[in-house]
Amino acid sequence: MSFQACLDSIEDKTGLLPRTLVERAKERGYDAPAVKAGTIVRWLAEDYGLGRGHAMALVHVIKKGTRISAEHVGTAGTHRDASTGLRLDGKATRPRTA
Repeated sequence: MSFQACLDSIEDKTGLLPRTLVERAKERGYDAPAVKAGTIVRWLAEDYGLGRGHAMALVHVIKKGTRISAEHVGTAGTHRDASTGLRLDGKATRPRTA
């Protein structure tokens, strides 16, 4: 699953846009450098039922923003992404493909 697909599936699992969860994390101060990933993962599991993979995708966005490495962009692998920019506004904002 690509990074973007993982973020998109969070909407299915929680009923919330990834952007909403990122905003809630920031309200709790989880974007502070001293906050460990495990703290955020536990919160997402307890409050939203997210597993570790989905939670870690959100940890990346909370801590590092919406840019990802170009390592998988344009590759043919399972984890490929179309761009280095991640969308947080849900599946409805997906660009249409031909």
